[in-house]
Amino acid sequence: MPGLYLVGLLIAIAGIAVLDVRYRLFFWHAPVRAAVVMVIGLVFFLVWDVVGVHLGIFFIGTNGLLTGVLLAPDVPLEELFFLVLLCWTTMDLFGAVRPVVERLRARSVDGPEQNEPEHHEGRA
Repeated sequence: MPGLYLVGLLIAIAGIAVLDVRYRLFFWHAPVRAAVVMVIGLVFFLVWDVVGVHLGIFFIGTNGLLTGVLLAPDVPLEELFFLVLLCWTTMDLFGAVRPVVERLRARSVDGPEQNEPEHHEGRA
């Protein structure tokens, strides 16, 4: 069924967008910076794809799930949406993990939390 892969990618991108909005991980945390990072990532990976096609590493096999629209020889339209999903998922993951790492780092530098009760020996 032509286009089914594109539909799947769009559903996955919508899911990543929902997580991004809900937890303000990437685009809803810093929209301009996120757009710049996304464009840089897309350009990098599209150049990577074109070089891979030129070297004979990447090619389109027989598949009835693609739309048949090509951005360049052996670079299907779906590749662009896959790369959006790849970059956005990576940056959402980075946005989710970074605060956890920062909290753990702050705890290890500051020592035990000040709100912990002190233990007194001999007292009931």
